[in-house]
Amino acid sequence: MFFNIVSNLSLINPFVRQVFPRVNLELAHWANYASSHACPELKEQALSSIEYKRFHCQGGSIYSLYWGVPTNDFIRLVVALQTISDYLDNLCDRTGITDEQAFRQLHLAMTDALDSAALPQDYYAFYPLKNDGGYLTTLVKTCQDELIKLPSYQLVKTELLKFARLYSDLQTYKHLDPRIRESKMINWIQRNHHDDQITDWEFAAATGSTLGMFMLCAAASDKNLTTSTVTQISAAYFPWINGLHILLDYFIDANEDLTNGDLNFVTYYTDQSQMLSHLTLFTEQALDQARTLSQPLFHKTVVQGLLAMYLSDPKTNSLKEQTVKKALLKKAGNYTTFMYLLCKLLRFLKKL
Repeated sequence: MFFNIVSNLSLINPFVRQVFPRVNLELAHWANYASSHACPELKEQALSSIEYKRFHCQGGSIYSLYWGVPTNDFIRLVVALQTISDYLDNLCDRTGITDEQAFRQLHLAMTDALDSAALPQDYYAFYPLKNDGGYLTTLVKTCQDELIKLPSYQLVKTELLKFARLYSDLQTYKHLDPRIRESKMINWIQRNHHDDQITDWEFAAATGSTLGMFMLCAAASDKNLTTSTVTQISAAYFPWINGLHILLDYFIDANEDLTNGDLNFVTYYTDQSQMLSHLTLFTEQALDQARTLSQPLFHKTVVQGLLAMYLSDPKTNSLKEQTVKKALLKKAGNYTTFMYLLCKLLRFLKKL
C-alpha cells in the first residue's frame, strides 16, 4: 500500500507542476492563433472552447507521463487533438446549426488529424461560417507532425482511426435536431454495438472519449510495441475506461442538459438506483482492466483521477448527486478519496 501511494504521488507531482504549465502554454499558443486569424464568430467559439474546456487538455495530458513518451511533444499532440474535439463540439452545439452534413464534414478533421497520410480538406464546406484563418487545418497538421515521430504509429493507426470514426459519428448525431437525433442514434448504435455487457446508450457514451486515442498514441512511443498489446489496450479502454469517463461527464451535467434540452446518456437509466449500479460496474471494470495492462499503476491512477476530477466538480454538491458520489468514492478506495480532495484543492486554487 505504501509503495502504491508513493508511486501515485510520483506521477501526480510532475503532472501538476510540469504538465499543467506546459498545457497552458500550448493552449495560449492556439488562443493567440485564433485571435489573430479567425473571423469574429469562429474566434469566439475557438476561445470559448479553450477557456471553458481547458481541463480536457489537462486530463488527457496525463499520458505524456507514460513510460517512454517524450513529454513535451506528446503534450503538443494531446492539446492539438483535444482542442480540435472541443472546438468542433462548440461549432455543433453553440451556434444554432443542426445540419448533419455540415457536422460530418467538420469531423473529418478528427480522422485526418490521426492519419498522417491525410491531405487537408475543406472542413467547413457545408458549414455557414468558414473563415478561421487556417486554425483547424493547422491543428490537424500539428497532430500529424507529432504522430509521425511515434516509432510504432503504423501499428496503432487502424485502432486509432476506428475510435476516431466512432467518435465523429457520435458527435454528428448527438447534435442534430432533438426531433430526429434519437432515432438517428439508435440506427447508428444498432449497426455498431455488439456487446451484451453494456447497454446501447453506454456504448454510445464510450465512443465519446478521446482517452483511448491518447493511450494508443502513448503506446506507439514504444518501438517494441506488439499487436497483442494494442488489442489489449483497446479492449481495456473500450468500453470500460472510455465509458466511465463519459458517463461521469454526463452525470455531472445531467441537470444542466435537462434544462437546455441536450442529450444526456445517464438520463436513459430508469432511476437513480440503476444509474448507481451501472456507474459502479464501470468503475469496477475500469479498475480491473487497468490491472491487466502494462504499467497497471499508471492506468489505475488514470481511472482514479477520472473519478476524483469529475466527482470534485461543484455540480455534484446537491443532495441527489452526493449519494452517488459517496458510493463511487467508497467503491474506488481511499486513494481515490485522497485524489478527490486534491482536485477540490486544485479547483479552489483555480488550477482546474
